[in-house]
Amino acid sequence: MTRLRSVVGGICLLAALGSGIGLARAAPAAEGSRPAESAVTRAHQQARRAFGARRWAEAEASFEAALAAPGAAWMPAVQRAEVLGHLGLCELEQGKHQEAAEHLGQSLEQDAALNQMLLRRFTRAFNRAVEHVGRIYVAASPPDAEILMDGKPIGTGVTAHELFVAPGAYTLRARLSGHGEVSQRVEVAAGMTVGAALQLARTADAPARAPEPGARKSEPIKPAADAAAPVAAPGPWASWPGTLRIAGVAATTAALSAGAVFMLRGSVLDGDIRERLDGLNRDPAWTSGACREAPQPPACPELQRMREQRDRSGTLGTALVATGAVVGAVTAASFFINLSSLRSTPARSGIHVVPVTTAQQVSVVALGVW
Repeated sequence: MTRLRSVVGGICLLAALGSGIGLARAAPAAEGSRPAESAVTRAHQQARRAFGARRWAEAEASFEAALAAPGAAWMPAVQRAEVLGHLGLCELEQGKHQEAAEHLGQSLEQDAALNQMLLRRFTRAFNRAVEHVGRIYVAASPPDAEILMDGKPIGTGVTAHELFVAPGAYTLRARLSGHGEVSQRVEVAAGMTVGAALQLARTADAPARAPEPGARKSEPIKPAADAAAPVAAPGPWASWPGTLRIAGVAATTAALSAGAVFMLRGSVLDGDIRERLDGLNRDPAWTSGACREAPQPPACPELQRMREQRDRSGTLGTALVATGAVVGAVTAASFFINLSSLRSTPARSGIHVVPVTTAQQVSVVALGVW
């Protein structure tokens, strides 16, 4: 019995030693297999170093590498907003106003993730960039129609697209199987905003759907006495509701976007005024009523000019936002109003509003006969 216990104890001791050796070997292996620093972080750090050294081309390439690196889809919102904003600053320093406006605009769409200092800096840079480019808002109906600009696809008509382009003339085109192709020529100048609504009409000779295999054959159609009678042409009210609705969506988007930009500019100017006053208040010779006395200090005309610009920007921004809200409300209400009585033929179905959620946005899609 004693010998059996000795044998069992030896086996347990060997097993313990073996497991200890295995753990000792596994520990360095696990430490060595630790994932390396992510490509996004490396590219971002390299870009920040180049940005601090004012090497704009190198910083631009590194910021773009961070956005294109594996794992960029899981980048936190604050990091993505900063990367897009700093990328726009690099492009602005190199005179690439179109790219700068696009990336700065994408950064400002996530303004909640930015601190006030970066928000003001990116807003000023965005305003500088849009002074040199044109802006186009384009929408199409039906929503699944493909939109092209000068032959280059830019998306579908599910949402209104905001395009920053160099000053000049462009051809916008929309196409969809079973519908007639529509094109529109637009011309924009620097600092100018235009809108385009592309309404596609269904063609009369759209290809018929092939019958499914095994489907029961329908009875032959008997010739009707009036089969050769001409089909009545659609009346002048056949397509106007859809066109006006698309125009309403484009106008609402343009008004709200422009209003937000002016309100942001007013907010930035208000912050600049407060900073200027804080600096003047530290001067013992400055008093709160200095600008009401004669002669006025040299800083008073500049403060008055900044206040006027702030008030104009705030008033214009509020007016544009209010106008966009009214137009948007009227446009949204029109989707629920039966306008089929104004058509040459009654509508075949109503409007169905379907919510659509993606990783980038939450929106609704109106399906039905426009």
